[in-house]
Amino acid sequence: MTAALTAQGLEKRYGSTVALGGVDLEVGEGELVGLLGPNGAGKSTLVKIACGLVRPTRGQAEVCGARAGSRDAKRRLGYLAELFRFPGWYSADELLDLHQRLAGSSGGAQERAELLELVGLTEARDRRVEQMSKGMQQRLGLAQALVGSPPLLLLDEPTSALDPVGRRTVRLLLEELQRRGTSVLLNSHLLSEVELVCDRVVILLRGKVVTEGSPAQLSRPRGIEIETDEGIALHDGTREDVPRLVAELVAAGRQVYGVRVLTSTLEDTYLEAVGGETS
Repeated sequence: MTAALTAQGLEKRYGSTVALGGVDLEVGEGELVGLLGPNGAGKSTLVKIACGLVRPTRGQAEVCGARAGSRDAKRRLGYLAELFRFPGWYSADELLDLHQRLAGSSGGAQERAELLELVGLTEARDRRVEQMSKGMQQRLGLAQALVGSPPLLLLDEPTSALDPVGRRTVRLLLEELQRRGTSVLLNSHLLSEVELVCDRVVILLRGKVVTEGSPAQLSRPRGIEIETDEGIALHDGTREDVPRLVAELVAAGRQVYGVRVLTSTLEDTYLEAVGGETS
């Protein structure tokens, strides 16, 4: 099975500045991978190489088996940039029609209607872009990235302009895309969003991968908090130790009111990985 995106030994230098210092990364079919890291870590450079907007100094990247930047690779991906701009005089329907022609999609009016419904903009079909809120424009940007049903989506901060309701809409959309087998590389600063939707997380720092794994793999036990008639106390151990600890406390005459297994969050793991680097 061909991966949706692979990067092997990917390097990019701008003079003496190293943007990427040998990155290996893979996004499997139907996998949603979160890309994290502070500003300057190399996230945008990696995405631009995958899109064919930047050529690597060394190494290679492939999209569904095709060399990144080739016509075949470009046909197989959809992209939403963080700072995108659409012509303000276009309606939502007209904008998607334009991108259908650019992408060579034959989906026509039915595809446009399905995409607008998918991102919650059916009622705004004839509304001009300049009359839309930032959140609506963001969702329209997601719709244009999905024109032609590309097997890979590259999303750069897709929830940055959205309120909590809009972010939930995007989460549900990503879950639906996963069910359809679409692969997603999600670049986001919202760690809570990444933790909720991503199968795997990759953390970049100074052009290198410093940590990767599923959110569950990246969480580590921090002990067990048990509330008794003597108050709340922290005990060493993991989930498997809970029955023993509770039995010991009960045998000692304690009344047990609550038990909470503590684990590190993705935020804890991220801060540990990047140290004092700021986003």
